[in-house]
Amino acid sequence: MTLPVGTAAPAFTARDTNGNLVKLSDFAGKTLVLYFYPKDDTPGCTKEACSFRDSYSEFRNKDIGVLGVSRDDEASHQQFTQKFNLPFPLLADTDGAITKAYDVEKGTYSKRVTYIIDAIGKISQVYEGDNLNTETHGPDILAAIH
Repeated sequence: MTLPVGTAAPAFTARDTNGNLVKLSDFAGKTLVLYFYPKDDTPGCTKEACSFRDSYSEFRNKDIGVLGVSRDDEASHQQFTQKFNLPFPLLADTDGAITKAYDVEKGTYSKRVTYIIDAIGKISQVYEGDNLNTETHGPDILAAIH
């Protein structure tokens, strides 16, 4: 069961694609799209990442942060980022701490779930299952946030 709308987003600290520490508090005062995905460089995950990549300038124009999270390590994230020219950070949740905190654990992978976290750190929207199309997910999120 994913975290419900209105819940305070669990704090996290993790290393990104380039080894930088990223914290939820880095996004205080702005909207954050925190999307969990199962595995780097797989068909559905690639479509989803590329949908965010192709819409990324619009996210930036609206001052909306985008972070991808999977259980893959930094080296895997670097290869995935370079191969598909991803402009946003991917967090390496190798110990599964963020995946567990956001209740999206599925064995050794993260489930495909996207949380929209508002400027005060509350979950304002959740996307999973049938309401998440990997090919159009980036533009769908932009349309929903306005």
